[in-house]
Amino acid sequence: MAPYLETVKSFADVPVTEAGVDTVTFLEASDGLVGLFDLLGSAAFSVVQADIKGNITKVRARYDAAPTLSTTLELLVENEKGEKKRVATEGLLWLLRGLSFTCKALQNAQANKTEELAAAFIKAYEITLKKFHNFVVKGVFSVAMKACPYRADFYTKLAADPSGGPPASQDKLNEELDRWLEALSAIVAKEEAFYEAGGHAKGF
Repeated sequence: MAPYLETVKSFADVPVTEAGVDTVTFLEASDGLVGLFDLLGSAAFSVVQADIKGNITKVRARYDAAPTLSTTLELLVENEKGEKKRVATEGLLWLLRGLSFTCKALQNAQANKTEELAAAFIKAYEITLKKFHNFVVKGVFSVAMKACPYRADFYTKLAADPSGGPPASQDKLNEELDRWLEALSAIVAKEEAFYEAGGHAKGF
């Protein structure tokens, strides 16, 4: 075994070509992000985790139904455009929003080494998901973010080897996490621009 980020697909390893973002590896990397919430260790985050999982499932179901038309996220959305219910298009949109929230929270934590996770997540929520949520959902997220573990505890879990081997050094962990987040941020920005340019987010 190895520290967590070495056991999952990194967003840095997701192929991005002129045709778009590779669907299969993007979903694998998204699965890895879901597992990060287990490390946060708060039951309050189960709502966030379930939402991201559900949206991964919607996109994966579309890929499984029409793999040759869905090799990239862009092709998947374009090929669903003519259908009455664009389940995967909506699912991907909300998945991107959840990924953006998580990415920005962890980037905040990486940029401000003395800041606790709760503050990093609250700031990220303000600029990502908050505008899309109603009063009830905002309350759920508020509870979740206040229940964030201490920064030191989270980073210790992130560096730990589940099989009992030596933990990753802080420098190595930071390097891998920064690489992971930079790639995720670039993919989210690319897909948000694609949705905006094509008007794919209308109705969602």
